[in-house]
Amino acid sequence: DYVVCTHAHEDHGGGMAAVMANFSAGEVLSPVKKRDTRFFNNFVKYTEAQGLEITVPSPGDGFALGGGIVTVLGPTAQYDETNNTSIVLRLDYGSTSFLFTGDMERDAEQDLIDYGAELRADVLKVGHHGSSTSTSYVFLREVMPEYAVISCGKDNSYGHPHEETLSRLRDEGAELYRTDMQG
Repeated sequence: DYVVCTHAHEDHGGGMAAVMANFSAGEVLSPVKKRDTRFFNNFVKYTEAQGLEITVPSPGDGFALGGGIVTVLGPTAQYDETNNTSIVLRLDYGSTSFLFTGDMERDAEQDLIDYGAELRADVLKVGHHGSSTSTSYVFLREVMPEYAVISCGKDNSYGHPHEETLSRLRDEGAELYRTDMQG
């Protein structure tokens, strides 16, 4: 029903052209409609081949997904740093809430807090693969997750997740799950 390219970096949108070439979509969301890269141009091409146009959502936009409600929380400002343009989504399903942050970094985290977004969530998809540039103490104190999920490749060249981020998550008491260790 919905395809979300959180932001225009290849590790978040590189497979989107194949998805759009092989599966029907109802709506396609991205923080930008154009980006001068091969992967993004292919993503746009296959989106348009379905007769769809990319929608750039705004904070407060939302939609029903199965029995859940998805709300767009960010980005709340314009950024030069592509990671900070990440679409931030909150999914509420019954009494359980999930927060998906893309690669949002500290500046965008603070702007989201200042904007007054409802950040408290049971499950946090940790920002930027567990990089030290994301998931600040201030942000974690707003989210207060019971569970934290880090999406990162095993033995990745970036060293994700960084020890500083793991330490912050331990201090917050979140139960941690990692794709590099648990698939």
